[in-house]
Amino acid sequence: AGVEPLHCAAPLELHRRIAQIGVVDADAAPALTAQLLPGQRLVTRDGRLWRWDGFRAISGQGVATAERLTQRNRAAALAAKIPGAETAVAAAAAVLTAVEAAARGAADDERAARLARAAADRVLDTARSAAGAASAEAGRAADRREAGDAAIARLHDDAAGFAREADAARAAAAEVIGLPALAAAVAIVRTAAEAARGYLARAQSAHATLVRDRAAAASRSATIAAERSAWTRRAAASTTQIAELDRRAAANTTETGTLADRPGAIASEQSALASRSHAADAARVSAADALAGAEAALHALDRDARAVAEVLAAAREARARAAADFDHADARRGEIEALCGERFGTSPPMLGIETPRDPADLAREFDVLTAERERIGPVNLRADLELAELAAASAGSASERAELDTAVARLRGSIGALNREGRVRLLAAFAAVDGHFRDLFSTLFAGGVAHLDLVESDDPLEAGLEIMAQPPGKKLQSLTLLSGGEQALTATALIFALFLTNPAPICVLDEVDAPLDDANVERFCDLLDRMAATTATRFLIVTHNAVTMSRMHRLYGVTMAEPGVSQLVSVDLRAAEHLLAAE
Repeated sequence: AGVEPLHCAAPLELHRRIAQIGVVDADAAPALTAQLLPGQRLVTRDGRLWRWDGFRAISGQGVATAERLTQRNRAAALAAKIPGAETAVAAAAAVLTAVEAAARGAADDERAARLARAAADRVLDTARSAAGAASAEAGRAADRREAGDAAIARLHDDAAGFAREADAARAAAAEVIGLPALAAAVAIVRTAAEAARGYLARAQSAHATLVRDRAAAASRSATIAAERSAWTRRAAASTTQIAELDRRAAANTTETGTLADRPGAIASEQSALASRSHAADAARVSAADALAGAEAALHALDRDARAVAEVLAAAREARARAAADFDHADARRGEIEALCGERFGTSPPMLGIETPRDPADLAREFDVLTAERERIGPVNLRADLELAELAAASAGSASERAELDTAVARLRGSIGALNREGRVRLLAAFAAVDGHFRDLFSTLFAGGVAHLDLVESDDPLEAGLEIMAQPPGKKLQSLTLLSGGEQALTATALIFALFLTNPAPICVLDEVDAPLDDANVERFCDLLDRMAATTATRFLIVTHNAVTMSRMHRLYGVTMAEPGVSQLVSVDLRAAEHLLAAE
């Protein structure tokens, strides 16, 4: 409500973007900003912008496009003023010619009639002042015309660049038209390939399982007997373990009663944090509004400063003209006194010519004016240009500062979003890996429990990782307190849990089975078979264990048939089994 859709002519490629832009009043925009969806933005007719992600551009800051439009309008205005300036220059030239002719006529009249010389001198001075003003105006008009020509050239260059970018965008859009069909075809082919690959893997796994089951049946009977005796020993040790578990259950019950009130405290803390967050958001909005008001006041002060500078420059020019007129009058007075002394042998007062003021007063006033002029200093004819340059630099600095503040805010927001996304993904990955690790640990140890803990910090991005394991018949403890074989099996379970969470094409295991006994090696090999059947990972095992080598699909080794001569040997166990079955 209160938002008018933006209506403008644009290419088809921009319709979706323009449909997300609404025109509003400046007073209603801050209240509507919170309702914007991703991609939407609000604009006003005086150039203000509110975007869905919090970015705002108020009048005076400007963006590249608005700046180019402003320059283009200014260039058009300057181009419209050029004919008038040329006419003024021609009129000034005509006036200058007429004035020069009048000056020559005045000189002839002075030689013809000395009595009219004073009037002719005043006319000549007035004409020369007008000619100087006309020349200065002509110079300023020429400067403005050169600046307008340069701005027009820059705008032509920008227009050519925009045309090239539009052509490139149209070409890219034409190329993108065929991509959906190609992507669909690729997805169909990829699905078919994945299905075929899965069928082949399942067939190979079933065949390998049948072959290994027949070969391992005899050895498993002996293993079962050994395990029976081991279970007998474990049953004897289970009584102590049950007592320990009863004691820990009682401790857990006590701890549960202690923590019963903790959820209420956590809920109150969350509500307090939510209220502080709302207060901080309100303070941020108030600070942004105050900043906008301060910048508007700064622009008003800049305009007042420019007006005062123009008035000061005009006053300095008027004072300079008055000083020049006074100097000219004083020189003229000296000439008249010299002429009187030459022709009449006396000074003007002796001739009965009354002066309007006392010469001493005039001399003192002249000294005062001269000292004041010296204090003021010479007239700076470039003051208006320098003031305009400083105003432009100040506006550019303010715009750059605002853009930097916005960029810093966006960067901090992006960092916070990345941290939040990282925590969510890390916790999801941790939960997945922990679940696979618990299952694989129980499989490798034929029982027992294990889990992963985040320690040393409440922030998942800064926390450490602790592996807690409890093999059958032992208490729950850290990984560092287990034996070498147990540590190896636990590490193997963790590695395979990572592979189940994020499978890789190749896994290299170097002497992992070295600290394991024969029973654990069998469990390790069974887990390898399970991983090879359920994932697309290829396992490369570096080992000297005969049991492990007998369970592999292919063997690679180095032999020395002769002293000093090494030879690489490759054996395909599947092919050997087929030959044995054929015989």
